[in-house]
Amino acid sequence: MRVVSISVNGLEQAVEKGFFDWLAEQDADVVCVQDHRMRAYEVEDKNLIPEGYEAYFIDGELNEHGGVGIYTRHFPKAIMYGFANEQADREGRFIQADFDKVSVACVLAPCALGREEELIGDDDLTVLDHKDEFLDAFGVHMQKTLRKRRQFIFCANLQSAHHVTDASPLYHKTDFSGFLPHERAWLDRLFDEMGCIDAFREINKQSNQFTWWPEQTEGSRKKAGIRVDYQLLTPGIRKTISDGWIDGSTRFSDHAPVVMDYDIEIGF
Repeated sequence: MRVVSISVNGLEQAVEKGFFDWLAEQDADVVCVQDHRMRAYEVEDKNLIPEGYEAYFIDGELNEHGGVGIYTRHFPKAIMYGFANEQADREGRFIQADFDKVSVACVLAPCALGREEELIGDDDLTVLDHKDEFLDAFGVHMQKTLRKRRQFIFCANLQSAHHVTDASPLYHKTDFSGFLPHERAWLDRLFDEMGCIDAFREINKQSNQFTWWPEQTEGSRKKAGIRVDYQLLTPGIRKTISDGWIDGSTRFSDHAPVVMDYDIEIGF
């Protein structure tokens, strides 16, 4: 079973820049797309479905919220739109496809990079506060999920890196959201206390394995990389990981795809 996770910064522009051409060479079973920036019905209306796949998408109240979606070659038993958090669900930040032996979810956290202190709404809530509230709510969902007997893969753009080796030195010296102490502490709880598995780090411990080169940092792919895109696993499928990589050669987004292979039969 091959799973791809990619944050596209707008699905339509990513397709124009070669996303589907790249995808046709991957032989992926499930493709999780974050930040598609369109209405869900437009995916079909604009023929933004790669050949051989079914598409399941959720949008936010505003396109700028991003929205997430799943392409799959296999019909799921069920689709779950949202994770019962009102704000996150209104912003289209979670979708889950249940297959016979595993569930695959696609997740997008709010981005606060470069907008940390910007106010949103009428409650003196900053963009960083908004991101923190989402991570707190998603953390509660993960605690509940990790207690279940079912196995899960969460393809998540969490907009946060964990260790020093997951972020270029630029982030070590600045107060950019994405590598703040409290954001890293949240990831400590996710991995160390809850027992969630970072699939990529199970097979690759090297530094400079980045998935995002933000425009806000005005840095090149050599100087401003950070690893914020994950495939998170429940512990029961830890030993099924067979291969994985980050394809940093792609140019249809400022994020790179995370590709993971699992020894799991997805079909019925």
